Amino acid sequence: MEHYNMNLTLKVWRQKNANTKGSFETFEVKDISSEMSFLEMFDVLNERLVNEGKDPITFDHDCREGICGACSMYVDGRAHGPWQKNTVCQLHMRAYKDGDTIVVEPWRANSFPVIKDLMVDRSAFDRIIEAGGFVSTNTGNAADANALPIEREKSEAAFDAAACIGCGACVAACPNGSAMLFVSAKVSQLALLPQGNPERKIRARNMVEQMDKEGFGNCGNIHNCEAECPKGISVENIARLNKEFLSASFFPEV
Repeated sequence: MEHYNMNLTLKVWRQKNANTKGSFETFEVKDISSEMSFLEMFDVLNERLVNEGKDPITFDHDCREGICGACSMYVDGRAHGPWQKNTVCQLHMRAYKDGDTIVVEPWRANSFPVIKDLMVDRSAFDRIIEAGGFVSTNTGNAADANALPIEREKSEAAFDAAACIGCGACVAACPNGSAMLFVSAKVSQLALLPQGNPERKIRARNMVEQMDKEGFGNCGNIHNCEAECPKGISVENIARLNKEFLSASFFPEV
């Protein structure tokens, strides 16, 4: 693959906190390698800003391997940028060409208040997970691997749902700010397996109730969430969540 350098114009959202008004600030970055990741490009810019005595751009990140979901930002109007099934930390500058202007924003959702600049507070997801409660398990020696036979289709669907990294792209991409794809993935990964059966009804009910308390919107069946999800989580999980929630509502556990 051909390596090249480029000069870019960045329009980045700057905001002190959730209670202050933000605005776009324009930066020129030069000699950016096409082999840099998007976040490495931000590192170069921030190093320059620090050397100039200016406030660096705040953005969230951790693993930089597409696992943690922390790098939550809109790039040119798309969650995680132009590449499909990709996080911002996996986005490389070869997606752009010399002279491009790139607009970068934080997630736009009431339930994800801005902490500073491009960093948002996604702790609402943590509270939804906590509302799901525990999973019953027997103590003692580890059970034999074949003791709980699971249909291949169900195990594969559970693994697919468990791939959700909780980045919040589904919420950011949804016109209603719905968290249904996230919640449905977390409910599905346990509802499909026998280990998750004992608490499946109370889990679905509590997580949906917490989701509503956090102020997330309703699902509009637009499917933007699946289109922008970096892990390709299927909206079939939303149908499963609705089924689980209705079952819990009409046939609650004693």
